[in-house]
Amino acid sequence: MKIRKKIGVVSCSGECCSLGTVSRIATRLILEELRPNDSVTICLPLFLAGEEGERSFAREHPTIAVDGCGRLCAKKGIEKHSGKTAGSVDVEAFLKDWGEQPPASRRDIGEKGFNLANRVAGVVAAKMDAIRKEEIDG
Repeated sequence: MKIRKKIGVVSCSGECCSLGTVSRIATRLILEELRPNDSVTICLPLFLAGEEGERSFAREHPTIAVDGCGRLCAKKGIEKHSGKTAGSVDVEAFLKDWGEQPPASRRDIGEKGFNLANRVAGVVAAKMDAIRKEEIDG
């Protein structure tokens, strides 16, 4: 029996805007509710600071970056230090596609922000499912 690798989900650590908060909540939803047996997260600040365990995980496992904005700090950091990501989510771009505005506050995103985080988590879960399908088919 082949052991399935965990999929890393790396959230934006941006505290400058509400979409960083949405990305972190979406990541927690993946880890705790939607795909708890298939996912782990790595600490982006530790990763960027050079912690080899975090970087090694991202080299050896499929990893999805969940960025709050188009700066794509998580994706760029992963790809600089550990190689290509298996997937990337730009929350800001999805909100534009969905015709949604970001929550007004980064500290209290309210019900609307939690609903957006759930939608983003659904996108991440679909990317994880595609990775799993590719593992089976490929």
